[in-house]
Amino acid sequence: MLLFCKEIEKDMSKMSMAVFCGSQNGTVALYEQEAKTLGQWAASKKIHLVYGGGNVGLMGAVANAALGGGGQVTGIIPHILDKREHSHKGLTALLVVENMHIRKMKMYELCDAAIILPGGYGTLDELFEMITWNNLAIHDKHIYIININGFYDHLLAHIELMFQNGFLYQNPMDRIAVVKSIVELANLPEFTNLN
Repeated sequence: MLLFCKEIEKDMSKMSMAVFCGSQNGTVALYEQEAKTLGQWAASKKIHLVYGGGNVGLMGAVANAALGGGGQVTGIIPHILDKREHSHKGLTALLVVENMHIRKMKMYELCDAAIILPGGYGTLDELFEMITWNNLAIHDKHIYIININGFYDHLLAHIELMFQNGFLYQNPMDRIAVVKSIVELANLPEFTNLN
C-alpha cells in the first residue's frame, strides 16, 4: 500500500460522505454543475468527502469545489489508476492503494453514507456493492442517488423489476433515497440541521 499521507482514519466528530461518480464529465453540462454544487454544499456543512482520488471528470469537479470552499476531501485511488485518472495532489489526504477492492473497502470504512452522481461502470460497481453489503448486513449505510436529468431512471426501474419479480430480499428503497438535485438532497431532514 502506497501512502501519500501517513494515516487516514475516520474523524468520528464529523459526518463523512463517500461520493461515487464518473471520471469523465458526461455530455450534459448539468452533471458537472451539480458535482460542483455538491462539493460547495459539503464544504459549507463541514461534511468530509471521501471519493476516488481523481482530478478529472465529475470526481475532480466535486473535489475541487469542496476544497475551494474550505472543505476536507480524502481521495482513495488504486495504483493502476494513479496516472490514468490523474490523482489529485491537492487533497486533504490521498491514499494510493493496491487495487479496486481495497479502494472500495477503505471508502466504505471512512464514510457514514454514500452519494451517487452520474458515472460509468465503476460508479455502478460501487453503488451495487454498497447495496449488496447493506442487504447482507455487512453495513447499514444510507445511499443517496442524485438522479440528475433522469440519468438513473432506467436503472431504478430495473431495480424495481428485480424487487417485483422476487429476486431481492427486501425493498432496496428502504435504504436508498433518490433526489433530482443537490438542493433537494440538502433539504432532506437528515441534512437540514447540519452546521
